[in-house]
Amino acid sequence: MTLEIGWHWLPDNRQLRWNGNGRVLGTWDICRVDPPLEMCSRGLHWSPNIRDALLYAPGNICCRVEAWGDTIHDDDKAVSSNRRIVWWVDAEMVLWSWACDLAEEACADAGVDHPDVLRCIKLRRDWINGEDVSAAHFSVAYSAAYSAAYSAADSAADSAAYSAADSAAYSAAYRAADSAAYSAAYRAAYRAAYRAAYRAAYRAQNESLEAAVRAEARRLGIGDWDQ
Repeated sequence: MTLEIGWHWLPDNRQLRWNGNGRVLGTWDICRVDPPLEMCSRGLHWSPNIRDALLYAPGNICCRVEAWGDTIHDDDKAVSSNRRIVWWVDAEMVLWSWACDLAEEACADAGVDHPDVLRCIKLRRDWINGEDVSAAHFSVAYSAAYSAAYSAADSAADSAAYSAADSAAYSAAYRAADSAAYSAAYRAAYRAAYRAAYRAAYRAQNESLEAAVRAEARRLGIGDWDQ
């Protein structure tokens, strides 16, 4: 049996989405699907890299998984007939903090230092730290930051921006990056030759996110966090 290891994200309720009949998954739970498999349609999906897996995340539950049996590989994901959870962690706050890190890096790389943009990131960090930050605060700050960032976009042409704004679609991190720095980031990237820098930034994001998730699992005393 060839055993492969990777990452998979679950909804916040940890329910198996595909034909799972509401089954809630936990550590060492095994899921099986009979072949034939079909990418994005039939089988148990996972990704070798945590950053790739995040692109398909339906929620904040990050799982370290093993997969075996019939397997089809694609560029950023795979689908197998068997998948087992080695350990899992609720990574919502990890994602928020990580996305704020990305937003700050993107603003620094793109030379964006407008206080309204940076205030959005600070508000999100305050919220992460348990301070009372209301939706109204975010709404006002976001409106100001968007206006400032839109005007800055024409002069900010660093490709790191794209990777920050794109950092985690369909997850908490996307919302953090969006509210913190939709900014110079997203728009400027389309005006730059960003491919090489984007790949480098993507690799760095993968390493930083994996390290952050493992650190959270270690902090919580979750066994096998280093696998």
